[in-house]
Parts: sequence; structure tokens; C-alpha cells
Amino acid sequence: MIEVRRLTRSYGDLKAVADVSFDIGRSEVVGLLGRNGAGKTTVMKMLTGYLEPDAGDILIEGLDICRQRRAVQQHIGYLPENCPLYPEMTVIDFLDYQATLHGLPPSKRPTAIRDAIERTDLEPKADQVIATLSRGYHQRVGVAQAILHRPQVLILDEPTNGLDPSQIQHIRTLIRELAEHATLILSTHILQEVEAVCDRVLIMRAGRLALDSKLDALSNPQRLLVALVQTPEQATPVLMGPDPVTAVEPMETLDGRHRYALDTADPAGTAPLVARAVSAVGWDLYGLQPEVRDLEILFGAVSQQQEGPHV
Repeated sequence: MIEVRRLTRSYGDLKAVADVSFDIGRSEVVGLLGRNGAGKTTVMKMLTGYLEPDAGDILIEGLDICRQRRAVQQHIGYLPENCPLYPEMTVIDFLDYQATLHGLPPSKRPTAIRDAIERTDLEPKADQVIATLSRGYHQRVGVAQAILHRPQVLILDEPTNGLDPSQIQHIRTLIRELAEHATLILSTHILQEVEAVCDRVLIMRAGRLALDSKLDALSNPQRLLVALVQTPEQATPVLMGPDPVTAVEPMETLDGRHRYALDTADPAGTAPLVARAVSAVGWDLYGLQPEVRDLEILFGAVSQQQEGPHV
């Protein structure tokens, strides 16, 4: 569906995106994350054809965006972070104008506009001037214009920005519905939004792709955390004793207790074996649990790494 190969873009001496490659399949919902300045907005602008890459290739539905930009853009709906709206227009007039820009024939515009208004819950504000709307309703108008032409690819930059909790729930539901017929790329600083709706996450760091992983793979622990008072020299041979343990990594020391991370394919099954090994040598066990790697922890760890080759 989307193929990105060795994408690069610079602004003067600043390399905003460096040698980024990834694929996104049909109907995937992918979170594009990174700290401010990591390069994610530049990637989105290149994916939508608003910015040309210095090097690399982007194929959407088999079409090269550099050579067939207009044809590719017909497949794309885009919500930029600060969606440009015409404040003097009503919601319906603005959406009708956008439908014209998307090339929808006059016979299909009323149905497309009505559907977009219903799906974004804009019915109470449809005939109001955009300048009178709250920030949350501005955002909903932006989402409505992005989905007007039923695009096959939706790129949403901060789609829940300015929304209250009930509106956020509505947008989450809409994203799940849209994913039944479209591929979505979602950029947001709210990691809970990614965990709620995305299948996969791409994390940018310093212009490079630092992580590409399915979310369910992140939640599947592969390490067992153990806390003992014994030093690494004492503890490592004992912790390596059970067969499922393939490596022992000393971690931080808190209140005189050393923490260790044990690599194992089955943390739950390995835990009682480790407990018995520690008990057999007469040591006290102060902690034994699978490592929890939620998205917030992982994002912090990846973002703080030193710049290096992308993975």
C-alpha cells in the first residue's frame, strides 16, 4: 500500500529526515511518533506530496508520488497539525469548497458532505460560521475535510488536539471505522491515543527511524526482573542456572538491592525456576516479575538514545 525507501530531506545544513524506509499495509493503523524536531512532520508532508524529498522514493498504491503527485493525492486525506480553515465560511460552505477541490462531481457532493458531517458529529454546527466555533469543533471540521472524498490513505497530525474526553472517544471510534476501508497514519504526542487505536508504531529520532514494531510485540515481555542484595559477581551464576535463562543483565541498585534483567522466551514459566534457584542457595528474593514495556517507557528510552544508525 505505502512503500517508503531511503527518504531524505534537508533544510539547508539541517538534515530533517535521513535515509528512512518502511512499508505500511492496507488497513493498517500506524502511529508515527517522535519528539519535536524528530522529523515526523517532514515525513508526513512528503507522504502527502506537499514537500519533495531530496532523495528516496515514495510509492502509494504503486504510484510514485514524485512523478504522479496529482494521481496519488486523489487517494490521500490529510489533516495537518494546524488545519487551515476559512473563518468567514460556514461549515457546510467550507466542506462544499473542499469537495470541489477534491474533484467530487456536483451530484456526489451533498451525500459526501452529509456523511462527513455525520461521522464527525458536526450536525449542530453545520450552518454556523467557522470563526464562531471552539477549537475542538475546528479540529472536527479539519477531520471532516480529510475524509470527504473517502480516501484510501488518511494521514492525521494530532487529530484529537483541543478535543474534550467525549470528543476524543468519538474520534477513536471514527478512526477504527475508517480503518475498515483505509490505511491510517496517526501522529500525536498523546501516547494513550496510539495505544488505543494503532496496530503498529514508528518512532523517529533525530531524523532517522529508530523503531518499527507492532504494538502487541511491545506488550509481550521477553525479560524477567529480579531483585537481590547479592552483587552481580555472586548473582549471575545462580540466575543463569535455569535452562530458559539465556542472559543476565545487571541494572540499577536501589536501597542496597541489585536488580537484574533475565532474557527468556517464557518469563512466566521461568519465574518459579528462578525462585527455586535463589531459594536453594538461601538468598532472600526481593522482586520477581516480567518486565513491563508500555509505549511510554519505550518512547522515553528510544528518544534518549544517542543518535546512530536507524533500525
